[in-house]
Amino acid sequence: MRGKLVIGNWKMNGSLDANRRLLQELLPPLAAVKGLEVAVCPPFPYLAQVGALLEGSSVALGAQNLHSAGQGAFTGEVGAGMLEELGCRYVLVGHSERRSLFGESDETVAEKFEAALRAGLVPVLCVGETLAQRRDGSTEAVIAGQVRAVLQRVGGAGIAAGVIAYEPVWAIGTGETASPEQAQAVHRHIRALLGEATATPILYGGSVKPDNAAALFAQPDIDGGLIGGASLEAASFLAICRAAQS
Repeated sequence: MRGKLVIGNWKMNGSLDANRRLLQELLPPLAAVKGLEVAVCPPFPYLAQVGALLEGSSVALGAQNLHSAGQGAFTGEVGAGMLEELGCRYVLVGHSERRSLFGESDETVAEKFEAALRAGLVPVLCVGETLAQRRDGSTEAVIAGQVRAVLQRVGGAGIAAGVIAYEPVWAIGTGETASPEQAQAVHRHIRALLGEATATPILYGGSVKPDNAAALFAQPDIDGGLIGGASLEAASFLAICRAAQS
């Protein structure tokens, strides 16, 4: 059964003081939001602090990345078991910034997805096309390649145990947003690719804001959002969560 989910991706932002103030503003009103799961993904150094601040609340902890190996000589990397031990429920894999800035391939992302599953985490597979790919009509082919790489590695049951987030690269941090109809068309395409894994939640990300959230979340194949910049502003993130509640 697909449920509604909103995840805040803090990216490389935050401080001990800023994190505390943000959650102090968010957690009391979020307790009244029903029919929705909420998670936040702080940078690695703040996972323990944020996890402690979330204790006893309904908000889950997530991480922004992981290595496909559980442990070993991988300086600067973090294993899935470490994230699980810190209380993470979710972990992002394949965010467009990881793909474009750090060269992660579809196969690398699929390995990370599998590693997260092995550790009992819920992997959030990020997929999306660039502006050039949208303009040349290859959006569906690009998305299909990203999704099928994971399907081939973990199968339908594996991908159903995770989450997919469609984030058009041209709409991340640009102020541009796919129209509800454009987003729905890609979400419908992803849903078709999943075959029998129909319970997999599919989120939309890419400049989601309070004034466009309700229209996006009203689409039949959009199950919530992966929120970037707006997740750092308590009022904005709360408004988006309220727009997603069922």
